Amino acid sequence: MRLTNLLGGTALAMTAAAAAGAISAQELPACEGCADSMTIVSWGGAYSNSQAKAYHEPYQELTGIEIVNDESSAEAVAKLRAMDEAGNVTWDLVDVVASDAMRLCDEGLAMEIDADADLAAAPDGTTASEDFGDLLVSECFIPQIVYSTTFGYRTDVAEWGGKTPDDICDVFDLEAFPGKRSLEKRPINNMEWALLCDGVAKEDVYDVLETDEGQAQALAKLATIKDSVVWWSAGAETPQLLADGEVVMGSTYNGRLFALIEEQKQPVAMLWDAQVFDLDGWIIPAGLPDDRKARVMHYLNFATDTQRLADQAAYISYGPARKSSAPLVGKHAELGIEMAPHMPTDPENSKNTFLYNYEWWADYRDDMDAKFQSWLLN
Repeated sequence: MRLTNLLGGTALAMTAAAAAGAISAQELPACEGCADSMTIVSWGGAYSNSQAKAYHEPYQELTGIEIVNDESSAEAVAKLRAMDEAGNVTWDLVDVVASDAMRLCDEGLAMEIDADADLAAAPDGTTASEDFGDLLVSECFIPQIVYSTTFGYRTDVAEWGGKTPDDICDVFDLEAFPGKRSLEKRPINNMEWALLCDGVAKEDVYDVLETDEGQAQALAKLATIKDSVVWWSAGAETPQLLADGEVVMGSTYNGRLFALIEEQKQPVAMLWDAQVFDLDGWIIPAGLPDDRKARVMHYLNFATDTQRLADQAAYISYGPARKSSAPLVGKHAELGIEMAPHMPTDPENSKNTFLYNYEWWADYRDDMDAKFQSWLLN
């Protein structure tokens, strides 16, 4: 999958693009037999705000419906399993990463979609399936953005003697870069970074991680910094820890760090080395009543079109999943800065990336989660 070219093309001013792509209530087709409210599940923070500004609020203005926001995406798989078991699915649309979408699809908990029948074509008539291309990684997954998990670091750490981390393995170097780190409280990304910094070649990481010996190797590398780690569960935690000076470096989503650096003006910089590319998008819970399903499909046709995905990039530094959206990425809606250089897919930022293997994690996630949580307790 080639993710590094999604932001190619000439950037246009976002205000002009938004004006050109505006839809009036008369132009938006009526939603017959549709529910008058939706519960949409996402991640919270800067990301949920970007969704609200780019498509939730415009859709509400056009339709008058109520959108209830739930910030439970981190627990989406477990909660959907529980809802299905109880026979009471209260969510209408759920934002998940690609590997979770694949798991939910395999378990019959997410509805299959037909991209060309259910989603809008590009402005030039290109079908949705061609516009999204190989980012349609599951029959149940509707991609929104390409994002990365990467590191931010404080720029004012006196103990570093003027040095700044520029290599992912600096995260494991407590001598050159002393201080607390924050890492996510799950195996994803941590295991890959640990193997990379223990001498495993990038192309061999998942083959090694598939073995018991490789898993032990990764955990042993993580153990070298375990006493200096603050473990996070929500994407907002690392930015707050960095802002408060409780950690000197930490992993989180690049959009969270963009907000911390560019909007909050904190003394923090990005460590793009070995950033892990991933996809995020929508799944529709299986078995929704007809009126709720109709409302979701009506909303998705609007919210995942070319203009709406480009509009989202005016609020957060994630690359839109549609090829046709890339030329419309312009300036931040409030800061007025060009957004393309802040995207993980920008050539300067993506010189050394690590492509997350969502298929591997879809197969091994439950077992690895159990092993990792057990290791944390020891």
